[in-house]
Amino acid sequence: MEYSTFGRHVAVDTWGVDFEVLNNADLLQAHMIEAAEACGATVMSVQAKQFEPQGATVLVLLSESHLSIHTYPERGFAAIDCYTCGETVDPQLAIDYLVTVLQPEKYFAKKLIRGLGELEVVTPKVNQIELV
Repeated sequence: MEYSTFGRHVAVDTWGVDFEVLNNADLLQAHMIEAAEACGATVMSVQAKQFEPQGATVLVLLSESHLSIHTYPERGFAAIDCYTCGETVDPQLAIDYLVTVLQPEKYFAKKLIRGLGELEVVTPKVNQIELV
């Protein structure tokens, strides 16, 4: 049996997100699981950490790889990334779901195409806009 090494890795910086949302590991964990399901991924396990005095990290281990968020509520900032291998699960769908939920004032995304040789970086045009 031959296996594909093809994968897509989407990284997003979000700015202007509500402090209370970014400072709630339980809420973020629920949204991260929903995002994984929205893109058709299989959730294997979840780790969440609430930091003091603020901030949270959530890591969702997927059968297809991972989805993660690390927050800085005092700055309204969250770093999100989703990597999936294979062609059946689209990480962009998970990222789009999370951006809709977080409602940042602005966000910036890059997509890496992995496992085909030299890394190809793609800037999705839809993610270059500022939300109002």
